[in-house]
Amino acid sequence: MKQTMKRMYAIMAGVAVISGLSGAAAFSWITRNDANNDSKSVGQSVQQSFMQLASNDITPQTPYVDLTEAAEKACNAVVYIKVTIGGGTRIQEYYDPFDDMFSQFFGRGQGGTQRRQVQVPKRQGAGSGVIISGDGYIVTNNHVVEGAEDIKVTLNDNREFTATVIGLDANTDLALIKIDAKDLPTLVIGDSDALKVGEWVLAVGNPFNLKSTVTAGIVSAKARKINERGTGNEIESYIQTDAAINSGNSGGALVNANGELVGINAALYSQTGQFTGYGFAIPTTIMKKVVTDLREYGAVQRALIGISGSDLSAYIENQKAQDEKWSKDFGTNEGVYVAEVMDNGAAKEAGLKEGDIIVSLDGKKITKMSELQEHVTMYSPGDKVTVGVLRDKKEKTFDVTLKNNQGNTKVVKAQNLESLGAEFKELTDEQKKKYEVRNGVLVSSLKNDSPLRKGGVGSDFIIMMANNQTVTSVADLERIFKQAIESETKTLFIWGRYTSGRTGRYAVELE
Repeated sequence: MKQTMKRMYAIMAGVAVISGLSGAAAFSWITRNDANNDSKSVGQSVQQSFMQLASNDITPQTPYVDLTEAAEKACNAVVYIKVTIGGGTRIQEYYDPFDDMFSQFFGRGQGGTQRRQVQVPKRQGAGSGVIISGDGYIVTNNHVVEGAEDIKVTLNDNREFTATVIGLDANTDLALIKIDAKDLPTLVIGDSDALKVGEWVLAVGNPFNLKSTVTAGIVSAKARKINERGTGNEIESYIQTDAAINSGNSGGALVNANGELVGINAALYSQTGQFTGYGFAIPTTIMKKVVTDLREYGAVQRALIGISGSDLSAYIENQKAQDEKWSKDFGTNEGVYVAEVMDNGAAKEAGLKEGDIIVSLDGKKITKMSELQEHVTMYSPGDKVTVGVLRDKKEKTFDVTLKNNQGNTKVVKAQNLESLGAEFKELTDEQKKKYEVRNGVLVSSLKNDSPLRKGGVGSDFIIMMANNQTVTSVADLERIFKQAIESETKTLFIWGRYTSGRTGRYAVELE
C-alpha cells in the first residue's frame, strides 16, 4: 500500500514539473516571437485597450437633462405674495376663582368663567403664486391668503401690485387671486397625469423670503394622501417630490423638464417643520377644474359619488388588526372599499352597495381612495361616469350621475354676505357716539326671507360680535361669515344691540 502511494506522488510531481517547464518554454517563445515581429506591438495593444474602454461602444452615455430653460420660464411666472392678516380685538374666556367662590357661597357671580376683550396684533404672512393668464389671474394656496386683509404681489421684475381674492377652496387648499396687469408671463399648464415616477421636476417659489428660488428633484410618488390639514373634507392626491419645499414655497410652481406647470406646491412632510426629504404638490388635474370654477362661479362645482370608504388594503389591515383569524378573498388587493352608500346620493341611485370594491372610473384604473378623489374632482355635478366594481369577485359596471353636496345637480353659488339677505353699513364716529358703541356694523334693508330674520334679527341691529370675534367693519363680518360657512356647524353666533339700546344674541343658521 505504501509503495503504491509513493508511486502516485512521484507521478504527480513529475506532471507538475513538466507543466511548469512547458509553460515557461511557451512564454519564452511568445515573447521572442513578439520581439522579432514588432517591438512596439505590446504598447500599441495596451493603448488600444484603453481607447476601447473610453469609446461610446463600451461605456453607455447617461442622457443630460437641461433644466435651465424650464427654470427661467418658471421664475418669470412665479410671484411673491405677502399678506396682512387679522388684528383687532377678540373675546377670551378665563377662570376667576374669586368669582367662583362668590357663586358658591353667596349665590352671585358667574361660576368662575369670565370673558374679556384682548387685543390681537396684525400678523404678516408670505407665500408664492403662479401666473396662469396674462391678464393677472394667479393661483396659490388657500392657506396663503385665507383671512388676509391686504394682499401684495411682487413679480420677478420687482413690480408690486395689490391683489383681490376671486375665490377660495379649503377642501383642495387652492385659491384664485387677481392683479390689475396685462401681458404677464405665464406657464403652460401641463398634464400631471402624464408624470412618471422618477421624472425630473423643479420646485419654484420664495422660501424664507428668498425670492425666485429653484430646487430640483424627481417625482417620488403620485396620488399621495398625507392628512396634512385634517379637516375631514380635504381632497388629497399629492405629487410627492424630493425637490426641496420649505416655508414660503406654498403656492409656487412644480414644473417638468419642459417648463410646463404640473403642480402647485402645497405641503412638506417633516417632524421639524423644515424640509427633510419630501415635499407635496397639488396636481394640475385638480387645479384646472378648481380654478375654472372659481373664475366662472366664485365657488367650486364639486361632484360627489356619494360613498364613504377607504383603500381596500387599509380595510383589510384594519380587519386583521381586530381579528387575527379574519380572512376574506375579494378577488383583488387594490381598489376602494365602499363602507357606506349615502342616502339620496349618486352611488345609491345607480345601484352601488356597501362592500363593493371600486376598481375603475371611466376606464381609468383605481387602486386607492386618493386616486378616486382626484379623478372625481375633474367632473361637475350632472356629469355621467361609468364606475367599475368588484362584487363577490364578479366585475360589474354602473352608470352614475354625479351630484353636489346638496344632493342635486344645480350650480352652487358662492357664499357671501349677500346670502344673508341684508345690507350692512359701517358706523361713522358720530353714530358710534350716538348709539354708545365702540364698534359694529349696522343691519339695514332686511329681506323677509333673510336667514338673519329667520334667526330672530330685526332691522337697525348693530352686529358688534360674531363667533366670538369683534366686528369693526363689513370686511370683518365677511371674513367671519366665510369661516362659519367652512365650519361643521355652519352657524353664525352674533351679539350686539339695537339702535334703541336693547341688546340681543342670535344663532343664524347658514345654508
